[in-house]
Amino acid sequence: MRIRTTEDLGRMLREERKRQGYTQAELAEAAGVGVTYVINIEHGKQTAEIGKALHLVELLSIDLVAERRGA
Repeated sequence: MRIRTTEDLGRMLREERKRQGYTQAELAEAAGVGVTYVINIEHGKQTAEIGKALHLVELLSIDLVAERRGA
């Protein structure tokens, strides 16, 4: 999945969380963040802190790859 927007990132996190059987509350607890943070990032809220978002990505064993366009 190509991540171009905060909505794309949120969608990917939500899908993977559900695939792994986590509730939002369980993921929030594992990440040391509030449930509201997980809800906000899953809805693509642009004020989500990138460090916390990357921690959620890590907890769900997702690899994010950055590549130069046209390379």
